[in-house]
Amino acid sequence: MARTEGDTWDLANSVGATATMVAAARAAASRRPRPVINDPFAEPLVRAVGLDLFTRLAAGELDTTDVDDHLGFPRMIDTFAARALFFDEYFAEAAYAGVQQVVIVASGLDSRPYRLSWPAGTAVYEIDQPEVIEFKTSTLAKLGAVSNAEHRAVGIDLRDDWPAALQAAGFDTDAPTAWLAEGVLIGFLPQEAEVRLLDNIIALSGSGSRLAADYGQVAGHSEEAGQQSQTMTDRWRELGLDLDIAALTYPGEHTDVAAHLWARGWRTTTSDLAELFSAAGLAPLGDAAHLAPANSIGFVKASFG
Repeated sequence: MARTEGDTWDLANSVGATATMVAAARAAASRRPRPVINDPFAEPLVRAVGLDLFTRLAAGELDTTDVDDHLGFPRMIDTFAARALFFDEYFAEAAYAGVQQVVIVASGLDSRPYRLSWPAGTAVYEIDQPEVIEFKTSTLAKLGAVSNAEHRAVGIDLRDDWPAALQAAGFDTDAPTAWLAEGVLIGFLPQEAEVRLLDNIIALSGSGSRLAADYGQVAGHSEEAGQQSQTMTDRWRELGLDLDIAALTYPGEHTDVAAHLWARGWRTTTSDLAELFSAAGLAPLGDAAHLAPANSIGFVKASFG
């Protein structure tokens, strides 16, 4: 079903299910003999959501080679493992530079507030819909998970006045901040909403702030990308999951995040998925480098002041 203004979702349907998909991929990646990442909270979170296909993937009950090669999403598990490592290292770099305020936008099932080791004095904010925040915090509390940061969850839809809610939770606009927008600027917002999100981040960022994000269009724009998306949808449906990622994205052009930040005085460095694979020590993408999302998503790290 196509997106509409004011639509709603949870972690088991619509765009919310993509967060569960990514967590399932992280869980599967964590099970590999030489894992790129280790996310011990991914599998229990996916189990709690209850989508059978993703639960089986997270639990190691599917042949991950088959998942990577035959679900229409080339190297899916490696892709999300490499992306997770890229952003983990971004936070490590920010911490080394002394940044002690972190904001994760549209955090979904991101367990970084709990699985990363944060320097003393770090405040970690995460923003998502109230139901998503409540689900994740309550599920992890039952597991005994505790963040070693000052963890502040802000339950609000990004279509509402989230900057005010963030500041009400204690956010300091004068302090340098490490922002993360992972999996949100890749087609899941209309372009005007992408620009509004970025401009709000810019307005809230003190000198020394940083931002990391992926951006572009996860489903791609070409006819080949459309066929690839349909293949993925059909194969997932055969396995019992009705999830059409192309229908969950907004058509048309999307914001070049790196260019937008550069034009507003931020220093930027960009990478593509092939570079993330190389940095993670993964086998090259090969022919898959020419398919979405590898050819339609970029990655940026930016800093200000």
